[in-house]
Amino acid sequence: MSRELSLAEIFQLGYYWETKILLTAVKLDLFSALDGKPKTAREIAGRIGAHEPTLGLLLNALVALRLLTKDGTTYANSTAAATHLVRHSAQYIGHLLLLHDAEWNNWGKLEETIRTGQRAVDRHVFETDPELGGNVLAVLHRIGQQSGPDFAKRLELSGPVRLLDLGGGAGTNAIAFCRVYPELTATVFDLPATLRLTEKTVKEAGLESRIALRPGNFNTDPLGGPYDVVLMSDILHYQTFDTNAALVKKVFAHLVPGGRLIIKDRFLDDTGTGPAWTTAFAVHILVNTQQGGCYTCAEAIQWMQSAGFASATELEKTAVVQGVKGNG
Repeated sequence: MSRELSLAEIFQLGYYWETKILLTAVKLDLFSALDGKPKTAREIAGRIGAHEPTLGLLLNALVALRLLTKDGTTYANSTAAATHLVRHSAQYIGHLLLLHDAEWNNWGKLEETIRTGQRAVDRHVFETDPELGGNVLAVLHRIGQQSGPDFAKRLELSGPVRLLDLGGGAGTNAIAFCRVYPELTATVFDLPATLRLTEKTVKEAGLESRIALRPGNFNTDPLGGPYDVVLMSDILHYQTFDTNAALVKKVFAHLVPGGRLIIKDRFLDDTGTGPAWTTAFAVHILVNTQQGGCYTCAEAIQWMQSAGFASATELEKTAVVQGVKGNG
């Protein structure tokens, strides 16, 4: 049985101050300005074009958050900030935080959205700011490089598999699958603007001969094939229930007999109240997309059964669903 929240914890849930302090510091590129050696508030203000007295309040708050250190009148990056928040660092994750900041005003319209049922945006920020979208995909690619190989191994493929990574972004999964399975070849299908980044990551991985790039809109354009395995990873929460059902049916036609469709996503449980992070993500999708939503594994299985898959099962709880096409 879960523990009741304390009053202090309720207050903590309501505080967004620390979040906005961090996002503002990243937007100002403050941590990059501190790279190298400690600096005074005046020196930092000169570098980033800020008002020194008010900047001092922000700097002191960042010290309290353990993102900066302070010695006398000078400030320096903490180890974590130097690693993840300095722009030229190989482990920089600031672009992901810049995405959160770009979505800040949308979250401010949550009450209106709940009252009216009308969404406040007509396009996702990736469409309005393609450069930010590309940078975020690059960060997610680096993070996904750690989890991709294990995911590929869990699917237990064998032989000369032809994989379609639908909406494959930077090609993270395609690269991981190729490295785990030496006989596998892959096609990454995504929008032309996205594939410019994909081409770069595939070349860096040295896999141009095994990974093909196919530009287009997967809801309207031909998918190629046929394929032995189709992977949909974290793409369906941007679309409506009916659009997803139609896409699953379309994929069915591009699979060989016995072929597999793997859907990896942030699924809700049947009650809609868990996992906890996914319930919050569902609200995020509500305020930041025109028509997206979070779905249950049961709904994904329904799409597969309606499309004609011989079997549809939940491989990993609230995470992975698989459909297998019959041999007939």
